[in-house]
Amino acid sequence: MVKLNKIYTRTGDQGTTGLVDGSRIAKSAPLMTAIGDVDEANSWVGMAAVTLDTASDEAAMLARIQNELFDLGADLATPPDAALGFGPHEMALRIVPGQIARLEQEIDAMNAALAALKSFILPGGSEAAARLHLARAVARRAERSAVAAAAERDLNPLALAYLNRLSDHLFVAARYVNAGAAGDILWKPGATR
Repeated sequence: MVKLNKIYTRTGDQGTTGLVDGSRIAKSAPLMTAIGDVDEANSWVGMAAVTLDTASDEAAMLARIQNELFDLGADLATPPDAALGFGPHEMALRIVPGQIARLEQEIDAMNAALAALKSFILPGGSEAAARLHLARAVARRAERSAVAAAAERDLNPLALAYLNRLSDHLFVAARYVNAGAAGDILWKPGATR
């Protein structure tokens, strides 16, 4: 369990930050960009969640995702080494296949209730859907940042897969929420020419 007695430590005043193993890297490192983008995606998922009925299935899905995004941040912040690897270990919190499989199951269940897409859609519709679309866009950025970080250092490949599936999940969730409210806003190519 995490226990924070003090919020500021002054250890980052020189432009570095600590990883789970105690090593330090520059706050400008691609890995820290990825971790920051995951944190921002989590914040936008929270912004979408507050617009939903707290007892709804959609709110429960988003609550699980928010927790998993913290897991994912911890995964990215834990350097792989011979002792930890990417498998289960008491000190390494890693994204696991079951978390990705659950996202896929939820995507399939929501998508089964939706009409097939006949056009690209614009972010918007209901407030909840608009916020989910924003969370999706930030999740895509987090994925790009994590891929860039993975070009420099070993990362759990399941963390990258989770981010890829997450943006799909948020897209379908936005459509699902809109199906019960304002409906999708269809892109009309060249409509303003």
